[in-house]
Amino acid sequence: MTELGKLLAISGVVLLIVGIMVIGLGRTHLPLGHLPGDIYYRGKNGTFYFPLTTCILISALLSGLLYLINRLSR
Repeated sequence: MTELGKLLAISGVVLLIVGIMVIGLGRTHLPLGHLPGDIYYRGKNGTFYFPLTTCILISALLSGLLYLINRLSR
């Protein structure tokens, strides 16, 4: 049961850090979510939006970051 408590505490800290980073990035006015290649369709009865390019960019950055963390931890 103590391992579950540690996992929940670490998860909470990680979520807090990610939340602060998202708030900070929101104030920098980066065009994430409005990049060329993001799919946006507005019809009569609704809209469809999928940030394809933004997802690819964030995935590449996170993959590179995790690769560096893995290489440095060895």
